[in-house]
Amino acid sequence: MKRNDFPILTETMNDEPFIYFDSAATSLTPEPVVNAIRDYYRNVNTNVHRGVYTLAAQATEHYEAVRQQTADFIHADKANEIIFTSGTTAGLNQVARGWGDLNVHAGDEIVVTLMEHHSNLVPWQQLAQRQHAVLKVIGITADGQLDWSAFQAALSHQTKVVAVTAVSNVLGTRNPITKIAAAAHAVNAAVVVDAAQAVAHFPIDVQAWNADFIAFSAHKMFGPTGVGVLYGKTERLQEMAPTQFGGEMIEDVTQQTATFKAAPLGFEAGTPNIAGVYGLGAAIDYLAQIGYEAIQTQEHKLDQALKAALDQPDVTVYGSNNPFAHTGVFSFNLTGIHPHDVATALDQQGVAVRAGHHCAEPLTEALGVHATVRASVGFYNTIDECARFGHAIQATRRFFA
Repeated sequence: MKRNDFPILTETMNDEPFIYFDSAATSLTPEPVVNAIRDYYRNVNTNVHRGVYTLAAQATEHYEAVRQQTADFIHADKANEIIFTSGTTAGLNQVARGWGDLNVHAGDEIVVTLMEHHSNLVPWQQLAQRQHAVLKVIGITADGQLDWSAFQAALSHQTKVVAVTAVSNVLGTRNPITKIAAAAHAVNAAVVVDAAQAVAHFPIDVQAWNADFIAFSAHKMFGPTGVGVLYGKTERLQEMAPTQFGGEMIEDVTQQTATFKAAPLGFEAGTPNIAGVYGLGAAIDYLAQIGYEAIQTQEHKLDQALKAALDQPDVTVYGSNNPFAHTGVFSFNLTGIHPHDVATALDQQGVAVRAGHHCAEPLTEALGVHATVRASVGFYNTIDECARFGHAIQATRRFFA
């Protein structure tokens, strides 16, 4: 699966062959994406939407072409529904501030799930505090799925926002976004989706999902860090105010007043991460070249191999066993061994995993633990790496025993 596009996978770590099992934190970046960023800095390196000289016009044309490319990638109606951000966190905060402050009022309700990343929880906590709204947190079932009965019961005509992750970064649970959006829209609530953990694993179709806002990051989908996408339905973006002010988002300015451009430029104050947008476009091209069907086929095999590797004494795995409701993430603990010690022991054997609460502290507390070890894969991983990972866990158990 084009592993040669990721040179770091040929390296050693602590004198062991390197195994990268932390793609949920950030995916590796293939050479074509690196080359696109390098090409911008070497051969373009001008600002966008400003200069009228040839190179500046070329940069602007490419920047806006990637906006259209992104709209096509997620099946948006039009390019103007795509706002470039610094990442998922920035996009979600922009909605909570720019849309939430204008549309959520005292006594209104905001519904989130227990499996949210802090980026899709804390902005809504803060909005609820600012506006004196009510925040409702929906729990999960014993096998790590959204508690659908509790979700339905929480919805009312006071519900103004439903914020939900497409895929849990702790459990790998894949949520039924289309079904969630239909239920939320039945009470006229806006639907905000954190798609950061979804975009590298399966296609996003905003028409099918019918969510009002969707945010994701390039670095989760083989692109660079520091750039992301906020999609908003045109009518929702018209209800949203800018949250940052400055260059190129201004329509007119007097000494005392200002008016602002419509979306998307009205929400992109200052010089954007132009090189990052070049990289995002290359990452979308790369995903198209690999194909989601091939990615899902490979990752299904990896899921099964990881499940087998973790099927051993003293290992507790959290989340669902349903392969069709699970995507690329396994959180686990070894009985009697701190997760950070497990991660350190695995690192000494060349295996990179993450340990902690994974920016989802309420969820890990609900699981009855303070932290877990998380192994997460991309299509570039192999079945052999999963087997070696299982052996590394066995060696870790023996060492601490």
